[in-house]
Amino acid sequence: MRYEGQIFRPFSEANSYLLQCTIGCSHNQCTFCGMYKDRKYRVRSLAEIKEDIRMAKAHYGDLEKVFLCDGDAVAMETAILLEILDELYRIFPSLRHVGTYVGPQSTLSKSMPELSALRAAGLTKAYLGVETGDDRLLKEIKKGVTAAEMLQAGQNLVNANINLSSMVLLGIAGKGARAREHAIATAEITNQMKPQYLAALTTTPVPGTVLFHKVQKGEFELPDPFETLEEMKLMFEHITIDNLKFVGVHASNYLPVSGTLQRDKEKMLAAVNTVLETRDKGALRSERLRGL
Repeated sequence: MRYEGQIFRPFSEANSYLLQCTIGCSHNQCTFCGMYKDRKYRVRSLAEIKEDIRMAKAHYGDLEKVFLCDGDAVAMETAILLEILDELYRIFPSLRHVGTYVGPQSTLSKSMPELSALRAAGLTKAYLGVETGDDRLLKEIKKGVTAAEMLQAGQNLVNANINLSSMVLLGIAGKGARAREHAIATAEITNQMKPQYLAALTTTPVPGTVLFHKVQKGEFELPDPFETLEEMKLMFEHITIDNLKFVGVHASNYLPVSGTLQRDKEKMLAAVNTVLETRDKGALRSERLRGL
């Protein structure tokens, strides 16, 4: 397979064929993100993409899952995306899932009929980096949208019947009272957005990023592991919607916790509370095993 630069994907797409439709991210300004900083955003030609699909067919035979890379394939023209989806489902008769990262700005640039057309053509899952529901914090980390705009982007995807995975960051507010505000605001935007999945990652400074330099200069203080668990607990306590699959097993997290809210809420809270009450560092994932 042909790829330009390092390829990133959600951990749940581990068994998917990775089809690189764009190079880099159309936004690429988030202060915490180290992905795609070494490349300028551009859209690959449709001819190249179709050639890659034929190469994948020759190599893999039939496929069930595909993930569209790089950071924001939905930023492509809708007509081109529709043609890519049509080609994928034509070439792979067993295809049942096509996922992609989506940015809030590029999602908002699509009309509801466009998003619905993409769903009808087989775009089944979108991964949206929400990070936080706190308006001030979204501005600080340079997400490029307000909380209201982020909410609208997520709701548009849900209303188009695209399976939405909202990704949020524990610890992105740093130490102090704002961590509580971040956790509660994130729970509130989740309640209104109603994604199918909520995936929590823990903020990890990546060398070369704005956040990393702030940590190095003492301008940003990372919360300790137990403080990130306090944020997770607050989210559990303030999320009120049902049938939300919380995914907290990412390698960056100190304590892997997953379950379905509200069904598993008490069990999930008990797992977090046990560690918070005992302050047992042995129950946490070691720094050596943590990563992005």
